[in-house]
Amino acid sequence: MSAFSQKILPAILIAAGVGVGGWFVGQGLEGFRQAERFITIKGLAEQDVKSDFAIWTLSFRRAGGDYQAVRSELTADREAVAAFLRGQGFNDQEIELRPLRITDLMAREYGQQDVALRYTGEGSVLVRSARVDLVARASNAVDPLITQGVALSQDGPMGGAPRYFLRGFNEVKPQLLEAAVTNAREQAEQFATDAGATLGDLRRANQGAIQILDDDGSDGYSSGLTIGKRLRVVSTFEFLLK
Repeated sequence: MSAFSQKILPAILIAAGVGVGGWFVGQGLEGFRQAERFITIKGLAEQDVKSDFAIWTLSFRRAGGDYQAVRSELTADREAVAAFLRGQGFNDQEIELRPLRITDLMAREYGQQDVALRYTGEGSVLVRSARVDLVARASNAVDPLITQGVALSQDGPMGGAPRYFLRGFNEVKPQLLEAAVTNAREQAEQFATDAGATLGDLRRANQGAIQILDDDGSDGYSSGLTIGKRLRVVSTFEFLLK
């Protein structure tokens, strides 16, 4: 091989290598750009469900000038409430008798010494039951207790009303998320069609938070006022476009 060939051949090979390398780099960048063609869609899904557990606290109060009298009245009230609940169909596993609480107003550090009713007391009976319909019916049928003289308390954020919860949340969660994916894909397909493109694979997904709402739209976690619940999820999805 001549000296000229020895000099020119490497130069040709280097030039060819640079050209081929540039072609591959160009293809790689093009592929990168294509892969980055995607759309972001929010998928909404809602489902109406029924609560499967209830907690109901029936509270009552008494006041008087004699400790033993107040205590006896509260004990009688507690037994009356328990009897009422059994008459409604609840069993002893669903009924919990809570301890009585009696306060001596004159025993307080800064208590008045001339109060008319020295002792104030309260008690409660707690119902925990998966029979939510029974709880709802019983909560609307407490008039006989009032007729008996049981002073049911309406204090507290629930005002003496039952609270309803969804314990079987995980059983309906997969269907809800699947519906959100379906909703998002339908929107993405329509977008791709309108844009003259073809919808590709799912690139990324964010499940989002699942809300539990009461029938009145309030937060089902904190209020729990209604048996009926609405589950709602808004998930975010990214789909590739071809």
